[in-house]
Formats: sequence, C-alpha cells, structure tokens
Amino acid sequence: MKSIPLEDRLIFALDIDSQQEAKKWVNRLKNQIKFYKIGLQLFLDGGFDIVEWIINRDLKVFLDLKFFDVPETVKNAVRQLRDKGVSFATVHGNDRMLKAAAEHKGSVKILAVTALTSLDQGDLEDLGFSCSVEELVLSRARRALQHGCDGVISSGLEAPRLRAELGDRFLIVSPGIRPVQNVDDQKRTVDARQAFKNGADYIVVGRPIQKSENPEKTVAELFKNIQEGLE
Repeated sequence: MKSIPLEDRLIFALDIDSQQEAKKWVNRLKNQIKFYKIGLQLFLDGGFDIVEWIINRDLKVFLDLKFFDVPETVKNAVRQLRDKGVSFATVHGNDRMLKAAAEHKGSVKILAVTALTSLDQGDLEDLGFSCSVEELVLSRARRALQHGCDGVISSGLEAPRLRAELGDRFLIVSPGIRPVQNVDDQKRTVDARQAFKNGADYIVVGRPIQKSENPEKTVAELFKNIQEGLE
C-alpha cells in the first residue's frame, strides 16, 4: 500500500463559480479535507489567486485544467506550475502532449485523463471509438505511463484492470464517486468503498458533498468508507 495519509485520499472538487464561495467551502471543511480540486469553472474566476490562497493554508491543490494543445504549449503551461505549489495537474492529449508535460513537470504529478466518467460506451461510439471503455482506458493509461506520467484519471470501474495489467507503481485518481443511486451526468460511477477496493489511490468528490444537508457528516462517512475500502 502506498504511504498516502488517509486525510489526503479524499479530494473535494471545488466546482463552484466564484472564489468567494470556494473559500467558504474550504474554511468550512479544512479541518476534515486537506486536498482540493480546482477546475476550469473556478480557475476562470479565481486564477492562481485561489490556488495560492488554498496552498497558503497548508492544504493541497489538484489543478484539473486538462491541458490539450500543441506539445510546446503544453510544455510551457506545465512549466508555469512548477513554482506554484500545485500537487497534481491533468493532461488530456496524445503521446507527444503527455511526454511534453512529463518532461517539464518538476514536482507536479502529471495525471493523464483516460476517459471522462460522463462518457459511456454509446458516447465513445459516437466519438468514433470501436473499442470498449475498459480497453480505451487501459490503452491510454499504458501509453501515459510509458511517457513519464505519474498516474491517470480513471473511473473506479476500470481500476481493477489497470492494476492487474499495469501494477501498482502509479496513481489512480477516481472521479464519479456517488454514495447513492446516481441521477446526474456522471455515468461510470462507484461508491468510495468500492473505488479503493478496486485499486484507486484517491477519489474526487464534489456534488455529493455540496448538495448534502450535512456536508461534514457526509465527509466523515466518506472517510469511513475509504478506510473500509483500504482494509
């Protein structure tokens, strides 16, 4: 088992419109959650100000901007992160993009996006893929690791195959965690306990916490489920 503190294994997705609202959530949950994801929605409002604000509170940031551009631009974008204190960043591209990011990452861990958890088999067929979701995720993960990425973004559903085929020397970060029957746009979902039983190292949770009547209780339950999944 990797030496990852339990408190780091739950990443709260700050999929929120404003940095003011994001700060309220961080201040509310910082005694429980130590790792926060910033995606395009919040970054376009707060930029590096919100990134630095979180890091200055001895908390961790996963910057989920899914870099996808010509390799030179990806390289330069990743280099901009090296002195910002960011822990994780995502790349969603081909081999040359992944390699460019990995070669210039510094201390930032580069995670390759495999297949978005909002996509199912029908969606992939619409996009022109003839293979299964599992085969696509495995293929992209294998190539990402060959090019120096530290891990992948993958549904917990595909984690067992990734571990069986590629081993344990890389990170699996699993979004699409749903504690109950899912009714939103995430299609390939598992609960927290099962994600870790399947081989995930971290989970990303947003709406189930934000929409909870008692977010602190929901977070406590998630950590309990994480611990059970790791045992």
